Amino acid sequence: MSSSVPRLVVAAPSSGSGKTTVATGLMAAFAARGLAVSPHKVGPDYIDPGYHALATGRAGRNLDAYLCGPELVGPLFLHGARGCDIAVVEGVMGLYDGAAGEGELASTAHVAKLLRAPVVLVVDASSQSRSVAALVHGFVSWDPEVRVGGVILNKVASDRHEVMLREALEQVGVPVLGVLRRAPQVDTPSRHLGLVPVAERRGEAVEAVAAMAAQVSAGCDLDALMELARSAGALSCAAWDAAEAVASSPPPPLPFPSSGGSAPSTPPGGFAPWAPDRPQRPRPQTPPSSSSREVPPDGLVVAVAGGEAFTFSYAEHTELLTAAGADVVPFDPLRDEGLPDGTRGLVIGGGFPEVYAAELSANEPLRKAVADLAESGAPVAAECAGLLYLCRELDGLPMCGVLDAGARMTERLTLGYRDAVAVGDSVLAVAGTRMRGHEFHRTAVEPSAGTEPAWGLRTPRRRVEGFVQHGVHASYLHTHWAAEPGVARRFVERCRTS
Repeated sequence: MSSSVPRLVVAAPSSGSGKTTVATGLMAAFAARGLAVSPHKVGPDYIDPGYHALATGRAGRNLDAYLCGPELVGPLFLHGARGCDIAVVEGVMGLYDGAAGEGELASTAHVAKLLRAPVVLVVDASSQSRSVAALVHGFVSWDPEVRVGGVILNKVASDRHEVMLREALEQVGVPVLGVLRRAPQVDTPSRHLGLVPVAERRGEAVEAVAAMAAQVSAGCDLDALMELARSAGALSCAAWDAAEAVASSPPPPLPFPSSGGSAPSTPPGGFAPWAPDRPQRPRPQTPPSSSSREVPPDGLVVAVAGGEAFTFSYAEHTELLTAAGADVVPFDPLRDEGLPDGTRGLVIGGGFPEVYAAELSANEPLRKAVADLAESGAPVAAECAGLLYLCRELDGLPMCGVLDAGARMTERLTLGYRDAVAVGDSVLAVAGTRMRGHEFHRTAVEPSAGTEPAWGLRTPRRRVEGFVQHGVHASYLHTHWAAEPGVARRFVERCRTS
């Protein structure tokens, strides 16, 4: 099977050049033409995809060659782009910046090559003129396998400035596909972890996306960009499918430990029992036929936290839970005083509970409901913000008290990819399961790990992290379950048996 969905990768020499403005503006501008636009983001970021979804009316999806492996980038892209007329992929950091110490892995350039997609380079031209030619020439020539099909000049000061930039770029032979002037109205507010999520500023976000679309429509050659998108090479892989991925994953071992976890057989400093140097299980690309899919039973409710405080989630997680047989029901911990009726399992992803700590703490009925569910042994999976919510307190305010740990804001940013191994058995994985994840927070939890830790981190330094107790798996680590669909299958199976 081959697929040739028209597609563009929007990249830049560095962060802060205007990728999000251009990519989101292009998505909205193409959508305004009546096209079905598939939005994607390179890397693990949760916030930009929210703006992409607002621009296109479709779920923003991540393409991360570190979290999911290079072999899943194409299938996940095709899954998101089903039925679309064009796909726009926003890059991460600078074009060639990838996972630390891993060469090109997970860089925008790497993903562009995996997708056989042309690159549009967004250049902040605010403090240069003729030098722009040297900059663009360097990015064009650095890797001959990366095809830079055009440049969009951002923050251009005047007509005269534009003429100087265009004259310089004529020597490089890369077409200028757009020129954007300085426009503060398209700026989006930021705070300690980047842009403020769409869910927290819906009306303002709609206005910002509309302004991006207007600016891009006025300053860019959309016809030329569409023609460039059509030049993308065909992909030979099949589209990823959640039901097929779940059916292909190994069945979860049963029975589960009654305590919800098993401690490592040696002290946490000794990595031997839970960090085996064995390759990860190959991920099948040709799954079994649909006849082998599981039929979801009625009433197996898995509650998923949402609302302004918990906005970090990959769309594929819900799809995998559904494929594994769950009835996924969202709820808002800021407003709902109870869990959805019939809740058998709970997923609390990332977000900003530190911003809403007072409101979360004030919702005492829900805090008690979460604590009671965890005490019953039901599966609870919590990542980052979810970990903080399960703690005894956050910045001195009472939280759910599921974990005997305190959380607080700090000045230190913890950021980066992690290579992790499950220390013991849990509702998500068996001991020794390798997962790749991502940390992104300015908080600290004390203690940082329970007597039964969730993960042993192998990078950037060896340490244990997180908590496994009863049916709870709580950790700072953000993971992408498409890389290991058995996680969803195991979680839902535990919901059935708990």
